[in-house]
Amino acid sequence: MAVAFTSHLAPIRKSSRVFFSLNSYIHSSSGLASKEHYKIVVLGGGSAGITMGARMKRKVGAENVAIVEPSEMHYYQPIWTLVGAGAKSINSSGRPTSSVMPSGVKWVKSSVTKIDPKKQNVSLDSGKELSYDFLIVALGLTLHYEKIKGLPEAFEHPKIGSNYSLQTVEKTWKALQDFKEGNAIFSFPNTPVKCAGAPQKIMYLSDAYMRKTGKRAKANFVYNTSLPVLFGVKKYADALWEIVKKRDINVNLRHNLIEVRPDKQEAVFENLDNPADTKVYEYEMLHVTPPMGPPAVLKGSLLEDGAGWLDVNKDTLQHNTYSNVFGIGDCTNVPTSKTAAAVAAQSAVLDRTITKVMKNDKPDKKYDGYTSCPLVTSFNTVILAEFDYTGQPLETFPVDQSKESRIMYHMKADLMPHLYWHGLLKGLWGGPGPYRKIMHLGMK
Repeated sequence: MAVAFTSHLAPIRKSSRVFFSLNSYIHSSSGLASKEHYKIVVLGGGSAGITMGARMKRKVGAENVAIVEPSEMHYYQPIWTLVGAGAKSINSSGRPTSSVMPSGVKWVKSSVTKIDPKKQNVSLDSGKELSYDFLIVALGLTLHYEKIKGLPEAFEHPKIGSNYSLQTVEKTWKALQDFKEGNAIFSFPNTPVKCAGAPQKIMYLSDAYMRKTGKRAKANFVYNTSLPVLFGVKKYADALWEIVKKRDINVNLRHNLIEVRPDKQEAVFENLDNPADTKVYEYEMLHVTPPMGPPAVLKGSLLEDGAGWLDVNKDTLQHNTYSNVFGIGDCTNVPTSKTAAAVAAQSAVLDRTITKVMKNDKPDKKYDGYTSCPLVTSFNTVILAEFDYTGQPLETFPVDQSKESRIMYHMKADLMPHLYWHGLLKGLWGGPGPYRKIMHLGMK
C-alpha cells in the first residue's frame, strides 16, 4: 500500500520540481523577478529629476517613487563658470548623490537603455526592468566633444579647456593662468546648448583676470559664435554689445568650431553662411563649448519629436502622445533656454499638471517659458537676464537688469547655490514668479 502510494506521488513530485524550477527561474535576475513596479518613475537624477522626485514623494509617498540615476556624485554645474576662472573650487560644486536623493525614495543606480511607453516599461543596463503608472523624463542632454575633429584628445594638451565638463573645467583655469601672449578664443556651437550665456561668461571673466594680472595688452580676445546674434534677447544683447566694444573683444557671428589642432595650437572655424569658407586661428588659450544633443535613449524612441528631444506640450509639459509621460529640463523640446532656472519654473507647473492628470482632470497651469541667465561680466558684476517664450524680458526685480550689478553678482555666486541645494533639490523652489508680482507691486 505504501509502495503504491509512493508511486502515485512520483508524478506529483516531478511536477513540483518543474514548478519550483520554473518559479526559481522567474525570480532570478534574468527572469520576470527583475521587474519592479512604482507609481512614479523618474528618469534622471540631475536638478530636474531630484526636484521632481522630492515633489512626487510628497504627492504619493516615498515608497511609490523611484529615481533612476547611475552617478554617485551630483554637481551644481552653474558654478563651473566661476571654477573655470579660479573664483570657486571644483569641490564646492559637488555632493554625493545619496545626500540629495529624497529620503525613502528608491534610488536605482543604473542607466536607461530603453523606454516602452506602450507597455509602461523602462529597461536598464543592469538587466532590471521598471514598470510605472506615471513616468517623468528628466535625462538632461549629452555633450558631444567628439563632433569636433581633434577632440576630446586635444584636452590632453595645454592651453585648452571647457567649463562644460567636470574633467575639463579646471583646464580652463590652467590655460588662463598660463596665458602669455596671443589669441584667447571662445566658441559657441551650432546646436542647442545648456546655459547659452556660459560661453560668454568665461570670456568676460578671462578678460577681467588678464586686466588684473597685467596681461590684457598682450591678448587678442575673439568670440566666435554660430549664432546670428550675440544674445537671443535684444535688450540684453544691446548691453553685451556695449561691453564687448568697451573691452575690445572681437565678435564673429555665424562661425562654428569644426577642428582643433593642439600640436599647432590651431582652431578651425567654418562660416555657416558659406561652409566652404573656413578660417584657421592660432590660439594661446581656447575655451570650447561642445556641440550638444538629446540623450541617446530618446533618439528613435516613441517619445521623441523627430529631432531626438522629448516631445512635450510646451504649456503643460505633458507628452503629446502618451498622457502618463511627462518631461522637464534640458531633454525636452520646449522652445526656451535650457537652464536650472527654467527647471525651477517648470517643476512648479509640472507638479500641478501631474496632480490634475492623476485626478483625470485637464491640466490648468501653463509654463510661460521663464528662464534666466546670470551673465557674469566680471568678478563682481552680473547682468541678470530673465525672459519668456517670446524672448521678452520677464524681470524679477524693479530695476533695469540689463545693467551690470554687484548685487546680482553676489546673488549668482553666493545665494543661488544655497537656493539650489536647499530649495530646488528639496522641491521647495518653483522659480521667482510669485515674488515678481510682489517686487513689481502686482503690476507683473
